[in-house]
Amino acid sequence: MSPAAAPPGKGTLGAGVAVLARWFLGLLFIYMGMNKALHPVEFLKLVRQYELVQTPLLLNLIAAGLPWFEVFCGLLLVAGVAVRGSALLLVAMLVPFTLVVLRRALELHGASGVPFCAIKFDCGCGTGEVLICRKLAENSGLIVLSLFLTAWPRQALCLRNPLV
Repeated sequence: MSPAAAPPGKGTLGAGVAVLARWFLGLLFIYMGMNKALHPVEFLKLVRQYELVQTPLLLNLIAAGLPWFEVFCGLLLVAGVAVRGSALLLVAMLVPFTLVVLRRALELHGASGVPFCAIKFDCGCGTGEVLICRKLAENSGLIVLSLFLTAWPRQALCLRNPLV
């Protein structure tokens, strides 16, 4: 995208940041989704620990479908197809997931008396055990990047970019 074609106040630096954010988020969600999809039993156990769903069929559908949905959104972001919609779907996944992780961490903190930032558990994100404060900060950063992509008016290096 040439500087002349950039929207007012939106230079090539911003376009480059948007491309890097898109590729980073896309590759991250492809990796995390594949990690869960390749280890379905472990992921099912992690989903079960949140005790949000009691119906075995619904629990199995979530554990089987969520990883592939993450991979799909990641592929769309990397390819540059439906960038805003994919980024919005990531926000719709990340916000509730972050709140659920926070709730579980607060429960563990209350039950054990361990300092909040010292709480460590496998949240089901596909990267193993993590310190909760780090995970919450990471998710907040991913939410901000996703919101940035939903607000950015034009995407460079996209397969499909009809929006101006």
